[in-house]
Amino acid sequence: MRVNGLLVASILALSVGASAQTPGTIRLHAAEVIDGTGKVLRDATVVVQGSKITAIETGSTAPATYDLGRLTMMPGMIDVHDHIGWHFGKDGRADNKGETPAESMLFMVENAYVTLMAGITTIQSPGSPTDVPLRDAIARGVIPGPRILTSIRQLNETSGTPDELREKVRALKKEGADVIKIFASKSIRDGGEQTMTDAQLQAVCGEAKALGLRTMVHAHSTASVAASVNAGCDQIEHGVLVDQSALTLMAQKGVYFDPNIGVVLQNYLENKAKFLGIGNYNEEGFAYMKKGLALNDAMFKKALTTPGLKILTGTDAVSGAHGHNAQEIVARVKDGQSPMDALVSATSLNAKSMNLDREIGSLTPGHEADIVAVDGDPLTDITAVTRVVFVMKGGKIYKHVAPANGMH
Repeated sequence: MRVNGLLVASILALSVGASAQTPGTIRLHAAEVIDGTGKVLRDATVVVQGSKITAIETGSTAPATYDLGRLTMMPGMIDVHDHIGWHFGKDGRADNKGETPAESMLFMVENAYVTLMAGITTIQSPGSPTDVPLRDAIARGVIPGPRILTSIRQLNETSGTPDELREKVRALKKEGADVIKIFASKSIRDGGEQTMTDAQLQAVCGEAKALGLRTMVHAHSTASVAASVNAGCDQIEHGVLVDQSALTLMAQKGVYFDPNIGVVLQNYLENKAKFLGIGNYNEEGFAYMKKGLALNDAMFKKALTTPGLKILTGTDAVSGAHGHNAQEIVARVKDGQSPMDALVSATSLNAKSMNLDREIGSLTPGHEADIVAVDGDPLTDITAVTRVVFVMKGGKIYKHVAPANGMH
């Protein structure tokens, strides 16, 4: 991809919004700290040196570098399903016709910036090859954005025979994919039936596991979920149409489940005019998505009562949804998940699903200093997670503003 001067200038302009690395020790104090593992600390100070958390103190009298007062401090939130490259183009449409590669990358940079400003410090993007330069630029500290894990491409029923699929998994590994994304069923707009064969799923998930790669599977129906779980896949996305047997099977096999109930369908419906007429975004498809809202609610309530089911937090954020990721957490609580469980899911459990729980996902000494502060107490008002007023990622402060009612 050729990067022109406009792209470079815009990237640098965005980078000005991020503070320079602060030398020495940073002490962050708040009246309430939620650590991401289910614990709440009062009158606590998180000590940061470089990019790492070095200590967590309670009742300390040492002066704080940043006294966040009544704000609630918590780990940076994680979204395990975010299409960081999707955007509405200059004409306001989602198909981005006539857009240059540089223009597309600028929209991706914008998506990354607003996502980080919303307190999402890590995402998993089952996306496209353009995720790679963005991922690597953010990792270098060139531009502000969340830590990105990407699948680079997706595999589906047309991707080849079992042997050809194994070869494609090996190729993705060489290209630097962090995860393998699989489409095992049709879209909900097309009914959600299983599309990949059992043999294809076994080939992809078996080869990925042999190479040390995780797999995440788009699957809406009971049959597609069961086939994916039995093939040894690691993570199921959506599951709008599943019955109790599929939920129980995921729990029994220890497979992670990411139901996406609070952002993706709502965003499509709110932005219908910007999608309508593109591919299978037709009136029938939108009618099915509208029906899917109630289906999602019913499915999620069954998931919550399934013993041992490991429920992740992902949004499937597409064009129009970036920066609104935390609405997924709000929807989960509205549908019956406890606020603490919802927060653990969006932090430490998400990190564990990506094999990053020794690095991120909780406020723990030795972990990366991915820390946010929200205006309010999310344990009593979950909408506080949408009011992010402080963002630190890897020890670097990207956002620090007074809350709407003033900081005490």
